[in-house]
Amino acid sequence: MEKMIHIPVLFHEAMEHMAPKEGKIIIDATLGRAGHARGFLDREAAVIGFDQDLEAINSVKETFGLVQIHDNPLIYKNNNFTVVHDNFKNLAPALDLLGIKAVQGVFFDLGVSSPQFDDSERGFSYRFDTELDMRMDQTQELSAWDIVNSYDVETLSKIIREYGEERFARRIAASIVRNRPVDTTGQLTEIIKQAMPKKAREDQHPAKRTFQALRIAVNDELGALEKGLNSALEVLDTGGRLGVISFHSLEDRLVKNFFKAQEDPCICPRDLPICACGKTPKLQIITKRPIQPSSEEIKLNRRSRSARMRIAERITTREVGEW
Repeated sequence: MEKMIHIPVLFHEAMEHMAPKEGKIIIDATLGRAGHARGFLDREAAVIGFDQDLEAINSVKETFGLVQIHDNPLIYKNNNFTVVHDNFKNLAPALDLLGIKAVQGVFFDLGVSSPQFDDSERGFSYRFDTELDMRMDQTQELSAWDIVNSYDVETLSKIIREYGEERFARRIAASIVRNRPVDTTGQLTEIIKQAMPKKAREDQHPAKRTFQALRIAVNDELGALEKGLNSALEVLDTGGRLGVISFHSLEDRLVKNFFKAQEDPCICPRDLPICACGKTPKLQIITKRPIQPSSEEIKLNRRSRSARMRIAERITTREVGEW
């Protein structure tokens, strides 16, 4: 397996805006190999890390000497570092189990981590010819193989078009169905190439968008993100920061719209003298434009080039009738 040094994306910017310090509890909702979590810990914050990938959990357990707590095989701890083997969409009930009512920060670094991409056996990348998989949580049943080999043309086409923003989605889906069974990433990549016009293959790797779409579908990434953001809002203390790094437009758009809806939820006509709908703002957007990596960071870590970070702060809700 090819290995790369893990480089946390937008690390310094995340430390600045999340402002970890002693007395704060920060949730790292996408723990990975604990790149950002280590920064929070170094600044003496208490960290609760979530990850659904057992390989990531085992790596962090070994590195930090974490031990099981609460007779629960999903929760591990060492001093001010707690790790939960679960999807971030479940962070609210997990905090309940830990007896924590509120935290001062929740941080998401979305997408596939470098170790996942670089593990040839996980099936995330078209760079390797391996079994179709793409599961972040390896205990779940649904894999990319199931989607590719059992979904009909219409459903496959919709997934590739909506999650991959691929304009040749219908042609690719039809070609996949014609060439079943498709067992490996190499087979799938070749089918995608043959389904696309030659000119369309020159702009970027022809399989990039389809692989992204399948990965999102396998892991219900957008559905989990929406639930995770709502859970984060539920547990975030007044003045706490919510930070999200996204890597493609679908994620970023969802985060942007969520922040805007929580900053200005009122649905009353603007000429109404007082608010009557009872919907109160819960967030204040800190980053009016998303923070992007510097040219220096992109040179050091090419995978950071599409990163976008948005930050919002939990506010005390106003009373009904106040603007």
